[in-house]
Amino acid sequence: MNEITRSERIASERLSSLESPTRRLLMKGMAGLGATLVSSSLSEAIAAQTHQPGAPGNQVPPDQVGWGPFTPSSGAGRYLQVVYPPSTTKGELQIGVIYTLWIPDSIKTVRAVIVHQHGASIPAAQAGATSAYDLHWQALAKKWNCVLLGPSYHVLNDAIDLTPGGAELWFDPRQGSDRAFLRALDEFATKSGHAEIATVPWCLWGHSGGGIWANVMSILHPDRVLAAFLRSGTAAMFRSRPEFIQPEIPPAIYEIPTMVNFGVGERRNRPWDGSIATFQEYRAQGAPIGFAPDPRTGHFCGDARYLAIPFFDACLQMRLTEWSNILRPVDLSSAWLATPFGDTATAAAEFKGDPNKAAWLPNEATAKIWIEYVRTGTVSDAGAPPAPVNVRAHADANHGNEISWEAEADIVSGLGGFIVLRDGHGIAKLPTQPPEVVYGRPLFQGLSYHDTPVAPIPQMRHVDMSAQSGAKHVYTVIALSSAGVPSMPSLPATVE
Repeated sequence: MNEITRSERIASERLSSLESPTRRLLMKGMAGLGATLVSSSLSEAIAAQTHQPGAPGNQVPPDQVGWGPFTPSSGAGRYLQVVYPPSTTKGELQIGVIYTLWIPDSIKTVRAVIVHQHGASIPAAQAGATSAYDLHWQALAKKWNCVLLGPSYHVLNDAIDLTPGGAELWFDPRQGSDRAFLRALDEFATKSGHAEIATVPWCLWGHSGGGIWANVMSILHPDRVLAAFLRSGTAAMFRSRPEFIQPEIPPAIYEIPTMVNFGVGERRNRPWDGSIATFQEYRAQGAPIGFAPDPRTGHFCGDARYLAIPFFDACLQMRLTEWSNILRPVDLSSAWLATPFGDTATAAAEFKGDPNKAAWLPNEATAKIWIEYVRTGTVSDAGAPPAPVNVRAHADANHGNEISWEAEADIVSGLGGFIVLRDGHGIAKLPTQPPEVVYGRPLFQGLSYHDTPVAPIPQMRHVDMSAQSGAKHVYTVIALSSAGVPSMPSLPATVE
């Protein structure tokens, strides 16, 4: 649950070789376009991240260095924050927290809150500060008229117990984070003008300690949880800890579609044991719960988002109604089942084993994604991302031509980067350098150990220093999915 270990660093670096064929083909294509390298370094040292001020109009107040707020990659949507200092009152949260909320543009009614909850340790908490800025998760939120919430608990150390400043003070919601979370939703409901935020259901994604938090919140508020994705963290992990009293499981939790996901490299550790125990116990009660071992990671998240996002996508489609506080029951008629630690799935009606020991999957489309993920640790995608829009080019006599644009992430495979073309010829690929440590498929915003963008968050801009002064160059931009698939070129922009 703490910072990356040496063995996991080695494992993560090996992922680079798994990506190398795609990267080689992509770089070859960039060379054909005349691409030149521009500086872009993705640092593992999250604790040393530098502060950038919030973008104008985003309603984000300044905060301390390293924890954000940050200048977003895109101007789309609105950002709000609420900040709570640590409390000294018994039963209240004894750790400071900042909640950052992203609201899509032109949203009329918020239908659900998608929560991306970081894990324990200081690096995890700081990485969590960027989660609401993630373009890929924002694409999911926008599709279903949801908001994206990224909590960041300001732990004082890497302890995973009730030590003053330790993470258990927040990842056990009964220690005060439950109250703080509900209070934040009430405040966001008022600040945003969307009163329904206080009552709509939640999709809970959590990593490590965040998985414990999401699991316990599902137990405390089963009527509010639309779906849960538990990456390497469940309440069962802490059964041996006397101070962590196991919550009483209400029958209603067995109505929540859930996925437990963990790295095969975690074998014989708490996340492994807790995930298996949770799956077996819930599934024995008929709960719609899936089971997805990641074959190429340890505790870090890897490419889990390529399973988590489609899982939530299917659950949102299945359970949302026109009423903000009413959820449809899980539709079991479309379910597929799979043997745990197997790599095949079949329609539930055709499954030959014991269904109460089988991994549940919401539908055929999710089952196909699951099959590829448990076999390879990632999910391929041949679809093209949306083309960039609002390309602008401004001449600066001292610094060349500055090109800026807007782009959305592809909901299936995210946003891997961009190609900038001048007069039809490629001049830059963003980013050009691979990350220092590979945790999964490289993304334009970077990908941390904790499934969040890497700060400082990159901007959709490029300065063309080689442009001919005074020439009316025409610029276009192509987006790349994380699988390297290019979009159609943007509309052209001429230097102003």
